Amino acid sequence: MRRRLLPRLPVVLPAVLAVLLLLLAVAAPLAAPDDPAAGHLQDRLLDPGSPGHLLGTDGQGRDMLSRLIWAARASLTGGIVPVAVAAAAGTLLGVAAGLGGRVLEQALLRSLDVLYAFPGVLLAIAVATLLRPGLGATLLALSVVLTPAVARVAFTEVQRIRTAEYLEAARVSGAGPVSLVLRQVVPVVAPVVLVYCSSLVGLAVVYAAGLSFLGLGVGPPTAEWGAMLDELRPSLFTHPWVAVLPALAVLLVSVVFNTLGEALRHRIGDTGARLPEAVR
Repeated sequence: MRRRLLPRLPVVLPAVLAVLLLLLAVAAPLAAPDDPAAGHLQDRLLDPGSPGHLLGTDGQGRDMLSRLIWAARASLTGGIVPVAVAAAAGTLLGVAAGLGGRVLEQALLRSLDVLYAFPGVLLAIAVATLLRPGLGATLLALSVVLTPAVARVAFTEVQRIRTAEYLEAARVSGAGPVSLVLRQVVPVVAPVVLVYCSSLVGLAVVYAAGLSFLGLGVGPPTAEWGAMLDELRPSLFTHPWVAVLPALAVLLVSVVFNTLGEALRHRIGDTGARLPEAVR
């Protein structure tokens, strides 16, 4: 029994931590000790460990622990939703390019290469700049950034299996294109995309925080880790322990999801789905 459990531990630990982070975000109204928007100027910039404020307060006297917990909602939404959209859209485009013939393949891949040619950060900033700042701009910008990379991963996997004997057998037996894709191709491509996308969540959270830090994403008074970093930036040299807390939250989420992605990759097998340059 012990031997069976040991190989699973590298996957179980980051998976449990990821679930706990999600539960914390969902249960923010119950988990947060104070109102994240209620400030008291007489209590501004208290250090961690102050009475009644375990992690101190920000420049407006708002409880940092409460704001960090509430900020997990916006920050994790900005990380998970774009990855889910990119997973669906990228898989669809990758499968279509892999099975749709030479003309469709070249049309889709060359179109994606236009987006793929830009560094991910700059592309996210460019898309977000065209939109009204807010969570919607963050979700759309990151979806555009991540989709080409996921499509390449899906396309590479489809290329590997499209001449497989079981696909030829399915075609000969009369399986239509939709049935072929849903029953034969997607079950093979989905685990590869899942493993790859699990490691993209941490990257998306970092990007979302960066957009909010630049004023292109979620802005005050909504609690969001990137926006909190921007608000606390003037206090970095006078109250560094308070100012770095949102950055530590972003770091924690990034490490958890990157570790989960690596653990899944080793658990399922090395799929070759490595992080493309365009989204590094």
